[in-house]
Amino acid sequence: MFKEKAAPNMHAFREAALSCPIPAAVELIGEKWAFLILRGALNGLKHFEEFQAGLGIARNILSDRLSKMVAGDILARAPDPSDRRKVVYSLTSKGEGLMPALLALRQWGEQWGHGVPDMVLADSRDGKPVRKMCVLSHDGRELKLNDLIWVSAENQNPLQAAAE
Repeated sequence: MFKEKAAPNMHAFREAALSCPIPAAVELIGEKWAFLILRGALNGLKHFEEFQAGLGIARNILSDRLSKMVAGDILARAPDPSDRRKVVYSLTSKGEGLMPALLALRQWGEQWGHGVPDMVLADSRDGKPVRKMCVLSHDGRELKLNDLIWVSAENQNPLQAAAE
């Protein structure tokens, strides 16, 4: 059964929307080629030529997206130690941090769009497919939309936040 929620305070909602980190994240990685470059980097692609061949992307578009991802600290660019004429692109910690988001989008696409492909992501230790990404509570319970509320980051007690 749905929890009854109070009507949102539109001023507070607007303020929260204007300071939300989602638009900045989408600006940096929110288009097809950036996601495919990220997917390629997560799967071990390192050189410009590998990204181009593996993605079928035009050189100018690839160059632009790689530059934006380096400027956004998603990828690092360095000379290839084995061939100084080449450049190696590698994920930064910030870039690796996008793996759960990318996997959640892939799983959403599998469920709502294109079905499960022939290859699935698995744990390298035992070869078992990874679990479906979901929102978990602090104690590990799976949460659905109606289980969630927004609270102040300063005041993480929802009862106190609701009383204010």
